[in-house]
Amino acid sequence: MPKDISKDEQVGFHKGALTTLAKEREEMLKILSIVEQLMQMHIKNLKELGVDLQKESQQTKAKKPIEDVLR
Repeated sequence: MPKDISKDEQVGFHKGALTTLAKEREEMLKILSIVEQLMQMHIKNLKELGVDLQKESQQTKAKKPIEDVLR
C-alpha cells in the first residue's frame, strides 16, 4: 500500500477485505456441502444398483485413476 494513505484508511481497507473474503469462504463451504451431498446421493444409488466403488477403486488403483473408471 502507498505510504500516503492514512493508517485508518489502511485498517478500513484490510477489514473490508477480510469481511469480503469471509463471506466468499462461507459461500465456498456451501458449494462444497452441496457437491458432497450430490456425491453421496450418487454413491448411495450406485450401491443400490450393486456397484461397489471402493472395490472397483482398489482393483484399478494400480491400473488407472478412478476418474477413468467412472467414464
